[in-house]
Amino acid sequence: MASAQTANEIIKNYFEATGGYEEWSKLESVKMTAKVNQQGLEIPLEIVQLKDGRQSTSFVVQGQKMYQGVFDGETVWNTNFMTMKPEKADDETTANMKLNSNDFPMDLYDFDKKGYTAELLGSETIEGTDTHKIKLTKEPITVDGEKIDDVIYYFFDKDSGAILMAEQEVKMGPQKGTISQTVFSDYDEVNGLYFPFSMTQGVKGGQSQPLMIDAIETNVEVDETIFAFPE
Repeated sequence: MASAQTANEIIKNYFEATGGYEEWSKLESVKMTAKVNQQGLEIPLEIVQLKDGRQSTSFVVQGQKMYQGVFDGETVWNTNFMTMKPEKADDETTANMKLNSNDFPMDLYDFDKKGYTAELLGSETIEGTDTHKIKLTKEPITVDGEKIDDVIYYFFDKDSGAILMAEQEVKMGPQKGTISQTVFSDYDEVNGLYFPFSMTQGVKGGQSQPLMIDAIETNVEVDETIFAFPE
């Protein structure tokens, strides 16, 4: 039966197994409190995502609060590490972020209604676990003025239905051409929905950085000023 499943059935099964498709549709906001370890220094993070696409990641280093990947619906901005001042992203980055603003709670949810396509590529064993490998093709993004495919590969545990890993080619920056890899584990329940509380991010075959999530809150009120670019 498992081998006869389609990509659509595997994706739907994931949302059903992690709380129910209808329950996921009621999600309005997610707030995560996490930490990463940088050269022996533990850095606390706060990650906020809203259903309308707005998002923010903030952390404190040496008493200075910094922001990365903040999107207020129109503008993408970050704290410049050199000047310690807020800085708006370029037009391409902003346009690509707007394309992904409908991906809450994640790009797989209602993927077909967004015009995305999902293809079951077969099976693959990930650290001894049999998985379904699914290729998700989203809207093309723009890199250096050219439209290129935006493709993510997801690996679903055949037994539990959970997502174990995601891979995607890096399209820009110093790691361009490498494969980014995110491993998900330690799923736990939050208000009826199941989230991974451990995510290890890095380059396939290279170094990785674990993100340990201490707490996840759903449908909480958020101070919306955190998204606004400081004038």
